[in-house]
Amino acid sequence: MKISYSPDPAGYQRLNTQELRAAFLVETLFAPGKLELVYSDADRAIIGSVVPVDSEIALAADSELRAAYFCERRELGILSIGGDGTVKVDGVNHAMANLDCLYIGRGSREISFSSRNAGAPAAFYLISYPAHSSYPTTHASKKDATPVELGTPADANRRTIFKYIHTGGIKSCQLVMGLTKLYEGAVWNTMPPHTHTRRSEVYLYFDLGSKRVMHFMGKPQETRHLIVADRQAIISPSWSIHCGCGTGAYTFCWAMGGENQTFEDMDAAPVGDLR
Repeated sequence: MKISYSPDPAGYQRLNTQELRAAFLVETLFAPGKLELVYSDADRAIIGSVVPVDSEIALAADSELRAAYFCERRELGILSIGGDGTVKVDGVNHAMANLDCLYIGRGSREISFSSRNAGAPAAFYLISYPAHSSYPTTHASKKDATPVELGTPADANRRTIFKYIHTGGIKSCQLVMGLTKLYEGAVWNTMPPHTHTRRSEVYLYFDLGSKRVMHFMGKPQETRHLIVADRQAIISPSWSIHCGCGTGAYTFCWAMGGENQTFEDMDAAPVGDLR
């Protein structure tokens, strides 16, 4: 497990491009046949991926967690972004199609992943936060998610937000999770931007192909940008804005953890005030 430490709002201003990418961008996810995990000090989030090919892959607790099993003190959200697969939780199989979500509650001991077809392997995105209470393992497909339509064609940001894990959907301790899908011709996400003083957020960009997203971050008066490729994730600490503009339409998974689960709890950063 790699450990990632986030610079503070003053220190990040002095980072060059490579240092900025190393601190906030997770570039190495979704390697075939591997489980990959990154532990962030931003609300102790763990970002990861599993791409099982010919054999089942188990999720174990690395020594950094000081835990008998991964979800001993944690909850876990999983989004399927590849082929069909299965997540087994304490002996129960959960079939996962593309864009299905699975919530796994604290106390779940044995978790493993497999693909239905090695020629079109499953690709599971993992996001985990500490949990102080337990909720049942729950599956949802995209049609089960709560959709919210936002943006307009004129502003190039028409998009649909699908909320999976939230107070009105799958119950969790602190994890909030869903995805945003942009319409063809839309390129901007999360405009106008905002910060979350009470929680961190992680974006996973996918369905880009060869396209790229210019992801904007930092204090509203001291912004930077990172160029993000397909299936790469951005760690967004509570003090940073998070928005992006792509060279074409794309999808991204957003996940938050921290002090509360109120989806609308954000501090606006008007575009006219950005620097």
